[in-house]
Amino acid sequence: MSATIHRLDSQRPPSLEPMVQLVAGDLNLVNAVILSRMQSEIPLIPELAGHLIAGGGKRMRPMLTLASARLLGYTGARHHRLAAAVEFIHTATLLHDDVVDGSDLRRGKRTANLIWGNPASVLVGDFLFSRSFELMVEDGSLKVLKILSGASAIIAEGEVNQLTAARRIDIGEERYLDIIGAKTAALFAAACRIAAVVAERPEAEELALDAYGRNLGIAFQLVDDAIDYVSDAGTMGKDAGDDFREGKATLPVILAYARGNPEDRVFWKAAIEGHRSRDEDFQHAVSLIRSTRAVDDTLARARHYGQRAIDALGSFAPGQAKEAMVEAVEFAVARAY
Repeated sequence: MSATIHRLDSQRPPSLEPMVQLVAGDLNLVNAVILSRMQSEIPLIPELAGHLIAGGGKRMRPMLTLASARLLGYTGARHHRLAAAVEFIHTATLLHDDVVDGSDLRRGKRTANLIWGNPASVLVGDFLFSRSFELMVEDGSLKVLKILSGASAIIAEGEVNQLTAARRIDIGEERYLDIIGAKTAALFAAACRIAAVVAERPEAEELALDAYGRNLGIAFQLVDDAIDYVSDAGTMGKDAGDDFREGKATLPVILAYARGNPEDRVFWKAAIEGHRSRDEDFQHAVSLIRSTRAVDDTLARARHYGQRAIDALGSFAPGQAKEAMVEAVEFAVARAY
């Protein structure tokens, strides 16, 4: 992927480390808010929430809020609570997703629903959503509230859209992109955009950061869906083939199905409907995806959206924050290689 900005050390692979270093001080303050606001007199709530929140996640979404604020030269403190709100929204959706998907592994650890059960996971997810809205209200900006609450609604719509598309092979690329645009990219976009609101920047800059986050989110999810067929639990934090066994027609499957012969299509239909989910079936799926170059083309699309994210930063002044945000895009795409 070509970039409008070139890293000083182009010999090393892209990394999130420049963004981590950029926002380290701010992120410590965000983590303090998170730890404080996930507390409750009901011991199960911080115990279950802490299992996921402290479970090794990169804090990608709150880091985007902090990096965007740094890009804009914002020197206040409002973005700390709002970044925590973003992380609570994300964590709540993960808790709910794992219940819906029946997942056993998240970030390499057993999922909360496997340990504490589905009812507790759903209810603690609801608690974290409530905490996120408390933080938004405390901020006092109706515009921020509108952006983050709107993103929360879009995420829920995306999850329902994905649920109704489960076990169906005929959803097509357009609907797939609608789903990931809602369930993943909407929060990336909102996390970036709210920084421009608190920094009181023009709407054009709001929209540029929204476009950066949205395109990064789509690229990020495309890569996630590709590596489900080319990686392992140690790399991904979930079992290879989870999407396959859960009957999710992600883009690699959609492309392989479209390019397959009649016999291949019969296999894919049976697999996505849940009738071909053994280990040998997954291996056959991987071979079909490789022979049709479905992963290669999924990653090509990820690079396309990644370049759109980089291009969205074009109007901002060069500097450490901009370079770190560009490299975050390059890292998101390079995870598959």
